Order: sequence, then C-alpha cells, then structure tokens
Amino acid sequence: MVLKLEDKKAIVAEVAEVASKALSAIAVDYRGLKVSDMTALRVKARETGVHLQVVRNTLARRALTGTDFACLDSVLTGPILLAFSMEDPGAVARLFKDFVKKTENLAVRAIALGGELLNAKKLDDIASLPTRNEAIALLMSVLKAPITRLVGTLAAPHTKLVRTFAALEQAKQ
Repeated sequence: MVLKLEDKKAIVAEVAEVASKALSAIAVDYRGLKVSDMTALRVKARETGVHLQVVRNTLARRALTGTDFACLDSVLTGPILLAFSMEDPGAVARLFKDFVKKTENLAVRAIALGGELLNAKKLDDIASLPTRNEAIALLMSVLKAPITRLVGTLAAPHTKLVRTFAALEQAKQ
C-alpha cells in the first residue's frame, strides 16, 4: 500500500506523540498471528491502557527519534508491532507475558524502559513491577509500620497492668 507524504507525516506525528507520553514500550514480532488473536490482543490492550500500533520501520525510527524509545532503533526490522504503556510501566509487559503463553506466533523482541533497551528475557521482571496503586499501598504500609510499633510499645505497660489486675482478680475468686 502506497502512502502519501501527508499520511506518512501524520503517522510519524501520532507515534511520536504517543511515545512522548508513554512510560514503557515493547517491540513484538507478530508474524503468523491470527486475526482473531490480534483482535483479542487489541481489546485486552485497550482495557489495560496500552497503545498498540503497527508502523513501518522507517516511520517508526523517525517517530521515536528524540524520545526515550530511540533505543528501539536496532530492533526495528521486519514486521513489528509497537506497544506503548501509557499509565503503568509494567502494563505492557503483563499484557504480552499473558499473551505469549497463549500464542506461540508472538515473540517479544525488545523492551524499552527509562531510555534503556532490555532484551526479551526481562519481560517477567518488568511484568512483576507493581502497579501505581500497589506501589502506593506498599509505601503506605512501610510508612505506617514504625508508628504502629510505637503505639504498641507505648500501650504495652498499660496492657500488662490490666492483665495483672485481671489475673489477681481471677486468683482471688
């Protein structure tokens, strides 16, 4: 399919805009993927806040230049599906971790996170990153622990005194 220059500029601008807002990206080889599987992947991606786009490699290189995902330049060969995580850095990795198990035709080529190019073996590590809400909950529990221990320590003498009186009362009965 022949694209006009205006169409190419629009595609580059769209991908560059998405890449500038994205937190992480994955380049996936999708050769041999069934249409039904691709449709299911797109539906699941919309639900999880992941932007999927099939782009010509030359247009993708131009769009990714000057972004944190310029490191993907070396893996942009052959048919590539670019997936950008917009809300959570681990969302795109979780999406493909689950999907690679279901279909053998899908192969993750590379992952870009924080301007670094990671190989496909790091997919499990990135997929295990906590979501934003999980990270906040973890931080709150870490901040809450010392206060909880302090309150327990301050309440211990009073608790012991009450237990002692209760034991004495039971002993007298």
